[in-house]
Amino acid sequence: MSNTPHLGPVPQRITVDAELVRRLVAHQFPRWAHLPVAPVADGGWDNWTFHLGPGMSVRLPSAAEYALAVDKEHRWLPELAPRLPLPIPVPLAKGEPGEGYPYPWSVYSWLDGEPASADRIADPVRFAIDLAEFLVALQRIDPTGGPLPGQHNWYRGGTLRTYHRDVQRALAALDGHVDVGLAREIWTDALDASWDGTQTWFHGDVAQGNLLLDDGKLAAVIDFGTCGVGDPACDMAIAWTLLTTEGRQAFRERLAVDEGTWARGRGWALWKTLAACARTVGQSDEQAAVALRVLGVIFDEYVADGRRRQYQP
Repeated sequence: MSNTPHLGPVPQRITVDAELVRRLVAHQFPRWAHLPVAPVADGGWDNWTFHLGPGMSVRLPSAAEYALAVDKEHRWLPELAPRLPLPIPVPLAKGEPGEGYPYPWSVYSWLDGEPASADRIADPVRFAIDLAEFLVALQRIDPTGGPLPGQHNWYRGGTLRTYHRDVQRALAALDGHVDVGLAREIWTDALDASWDGTQTWFHGDVAQGNLLLDDGKLAAVIDFGTCGVGDPACDMAIAWTLLTTEGRQAFRERLAVDEGTWARGRGWALWKTLAACARTVGQSDEQAAVALRVLGVIFDEYVADGRRRQYQP
């Protein structure tokens, strides 16, 4: 359900409807042709997602760039799933282009749950610890042969410097609307935080839409389209975008995150949030309010963490 900023121009998306999905399923997987097809509410940006009967989903990449993740998911998710403490999507079948649809696509088992949000989480600290436990387990899986950062995952797990121009453009658009001096310092601090080069598995888009709750508790983690092997700092961004102050501290302690990784994680959160703020600058809707709220969390945590170097209020 990824809807995060991407590097470079926005991909040219195509539209997919339920009738097309019915034809694809009927022709390529006739054993499921009798099952009803219905769009998933808030099905994400990278993929068009549909229910297939009561227990499966169909995911069809919305652009060529997103289709690069299909083979990766089919190769690696069956290996990752049994090693993780929470359910993740497991592909059941891989579809091919057809019926006018140009990309490979997938049938998955359906995972029940509702997307995480601050008001739905029963115990913010327990949620943060459970999420950290999941990421600890993910990082412990042997990364040998895993997919390195690249176009398939918009360079998650690589250097933040890849996004420097994006950040500079966002800061230019936001000048006079937010404290760009503090934002620039936080970004510089993140760029200066070195990585020791130890590669681990990462999810790449640990965002509230990809974390499912059952009765307020973390129940599953979905959408591994940006997963890969590299610097796991990108998975820290959730600490600022969703977790409470107490949850953020528990999350950091359970992951045993060093200062450099935490600073880079803060940089990932800042890049994502500045992009959202720049898209909504001057607006007064909920999306703009959420982006500004998260930016305030990043600012406050950075100052409270004692990382401030040059900024003067």
